[in-house]
Amino acid sequence: MPLANQCRLVLHTAAYWLMLSLRERIPKPHPLASAEFSTIRLNLLKIAGRVIETASRVRIAFAAACPNAALFRGIARSFHPAGP
Repeated sequence: MPLANQCRLVLHTAAYWLMLSLRERIPKPHPLASAEFSTIRLNLLKIAGRVIETASRVRIAFAAACPNAALFRGIARSFHPAGP
């Protein structure tokens, strides 16, 4: 039982750290920059999209009416490592 609780604590800590990193990448003038995690989860993480995976990249195709597609694109680019 203690091992299961420790594993759960590690997973929750990792999820919190990822959400905190995501919120830091949102541009400051955007309303989501100071939003709660549940609001960020609803507006950015629970979106429908088609995932297209190739050998060198992963692409996400959003619906034409997705209101936060540009924000999501900017955040994804900010996480992308710098090239050589």
